[in-house]
Amino acid sequence: MSESDLPPNGSDRAARVRAAAARADKSQSKARARARGAERPSAAPKPPPAAERAPTRGVAPGAMTGSAGTPRQARAAGAAADKPAKVAAERATNGAAGAPRAVSKSNVAAGEPSSARGAGKNGRGADEPYPPLTEGLVNGIGMTAAGGKSTKRITPRSPRTALEPDTVDMPRRSKSARHPFVIVGNAIISLFVLAAIAAFVAIVVGKQRFDAPGPLAADRIVNIAHGSGIRDIADTLTRDGVIDQPWVFIGGVLVLKAREDLKAGEYQFKAHASVRDAVATIVEGRVVMHQFTVPEGLTSEQIVGRLLDDDVLTGNIREIPREGSLLPDTYNFARGLTREQMIQHMQQAQQRMLKEIWDHRSPDLPIKTPEQLVILASLVEKETGKPEERTRVAAVFVNRLKQRMRLQSDPTIIYGLVGGKGTLGRPILKSEIDQPTPYNTYQIDGLPPGPIANPGRASLEAAANPARTRELYFVADGTGGHAFADTYEQHQKNVARLRQMEGDRGPTGVQSDVSPPQATPAATASPARRSSNHRKQTTP
Repeated sequence: MSESDLPPNGSDRAARVRAAAARADKSQSKARARARGAERPSAAPKPPPAAERAPTRGVAPGAMTGSAGTPRQARAAGAAADKPAKVAAERATNGAAGAPRAVSKSNVAAGEPSSARGAGKNGRGADEPYPPLTEGLVNGIGMTAAGGKSTKRITPRSPRTALEPDTVDMPRRSKSARHPFVIVGNAIISLFVLAAIAAFVAIVVGKQRFDAPGPLAADRIVNIAHGSGIRDIADTLTRDGVIDQPWVFIGGVLVLKAREDLKAGEYQFKAHASVRDAVATIVEGRVVMHQFTVPEGLTSEQIVGRLLDDDVLTGNIREIPREGSLLPDTYNFARGLTREQMIQHMQQAQQRMLKEIWDHRSPDLPIKTPEQLVILASLVEKETGKPEERTRVAAVFVNRLKQRMRLQSDPTIIYGLVGGKGTLGRPILKSEIDQPTPYNTYQIDGLPPGPIANPGRASLEAAANPARTRELYFVADGTGGHAFADTYEQHQKNVARLRQMEGDRGPTGVQSDVSPPQATPAATASPARRSSNHRKQTTP
């Protein structure tokens, strides 16, 4: 067996591989140089994609100058020239039976020649059992090199390793995301969102309960005291059974911005009234109204007594109002009004009405002031209770004043005796008729010094505009009314008719309302002359 027939040892195989790689590198360098020289004179065409440029490493020197003259043909020629070098390298490598192939990434990337790569970075030289592969061989077994500038080594994995999932490092948060201001801002936004959601839920649920029917089974009157706050009002309504959820009431008032509109007073709530109904009732001030009625003809003292008896009004009365200064009427008021305030209301109403009536009085009245009109109206008020007789009674007094006759009104005798108490409680005695008092119009001329009662509107209007008659007398007719007469003789007949109806009543019988006219005003100076001239219709 010759020396050439002997199987090559490890050093010979390595040398052959390196020689083949060197030849391939040299061939590729020449091909690239020829390709660059062939393309330089022509116009610079649009560069093809990277996938088409890569195989131009092994282009033959004359490939770009063929008949076609295109870059694609030059790349095809380079690939054809590169193929024998790859085949030679593969044969040299396969010479060692069963020896694994190793790739030196650093040498291939650096583009060193085969002799330099033998003593590369890894320190393996000519005696290495697995020499590094050339760039062409690396590309042949699956490495990628774009234009000979970059390579990527493929590391084979076992089937078991290939089945395992790849581990990926978790991305690290940036420093700006870990900044305290960012953390606090995120927390505030989160709280705001949670608060908004909670508020929305509360509004939806609260509105349903705000409009739901209440627990009140029947109508009820509830008194809300002065100075009560929103919580006090809610507790009062809950205690009286109007509502059963005080916080819904408070929330509804705040949402409606009606806290300042809540009013004290006495309110009536309907059965099953909702919280909204209760709030509306209080805000609108629909309080329960009470009434205080003052009949016509009462004295101020009698009216004060009625005010004190009313248990809805509050407070005391400092003094009895002036007689005739209160207007009899029906007054509506809410619980909590004081008695002094009620008196002020009645006085103000009387002043307004008196001014209105005085401005529309008859021009020929023998009275000069509104106060005299009130005095005359009080006499009319006490003499008759029939509305249709008021103007005729007022005409009798006005006619007598014009003729300077004494008015001779029995109610003035009673007021002079008992004052503001109002009633005597018995018939008038003959001695009381002759008893002089400041108010006894049997003893004084003209009007009394003040009103004897508080007249109503009808009596004031009758006194301001009396009937147009000549009547000077009137007497009771036994039926609740009066019989009127122009002359004394006719008046006497009316008195006889009344006596016939009533019978003889004795010394304490009721006298006629008015007496015959005096001859002269001087007749009142002497009681004896007055008696002879007047001839009173009293029983002996």
